This record gives sequence, structure tokens and C-alpha cells, in this order.
Amino acid sequence: MVYLLCIILLGVVGFQIALILGAPFGRLTQGGQIEGALPPKSRVIAALSIVVLAAIALSMLSADGQWPNWPRWTAWLGAAVLAVSTLLNWVTPSQAERKLWGPVMAVTLILAVMVLV
Repeated sequence: MVYLLCIILLGVVGFQIALILGAPFGRLTQGGQIEGALPPKSRVIAALSIVVLAAIALSMLSADGQWPNWPRWTAWLGAAVLAVSTLLNWVTPSQAERKLWGPVMAVTLILAVMVLV
């Protein structure tokens, strides 16, 4: 389970990198209010998302007994972040964002819970 979770998170990181590099996917992220490429401020948010996603992946690997051996509470914190992200992606006003990220984040949350229990 943890490897599938990490692969999905890596895919989301790839999406964030594409946003930072100017991919015209603004309507699929951050509330879907921006058509085309994100402005610089929104690209910074995408970069911060990468840090959060990487920390979640590492915390889940740790909870599975692997490197980097972080305390288990970090994985619970990561699961909480995924839960909030899942909720926000289901309630966003952007239909495109709901259709794409609602299911993706729901799957990551389910996998995270499976790693933790």
C-alpha cells in the first residue's frame, strides 16, 4: 500500500512541477480560478505543495517501518493533511478540480489510513 501511495503522490508532485514550469493547468488547481499558466505567487504555492507532499510520503514510509524512520505521529499528521486536502478538493467551486483531484486525493487518504491501521 505504501508504495502505491508514494507513486500517486509522486504523480501529484509531477503535476505541481508542471505548474511551476508554466503548464496551462490553472483551472485544475488552487480553486480553478486561473485559466492558463499560474502567476508567480501561485507557483510558489505549488512549490510549497511539493514540500508537503514529499513530507507526507516520507512520513508514510516511516510508518511502514522504512527510511527515514520518523516518529509515527508524523504519518498521522500527514493523513490529517490528506483528509483536509480531500475535503477541499471535493468542495471546490471548480468542477474540473473536483472531478480530477477529488477522487485522487480520496484514494491517497484511503491508502494512508490503510498504512496506518
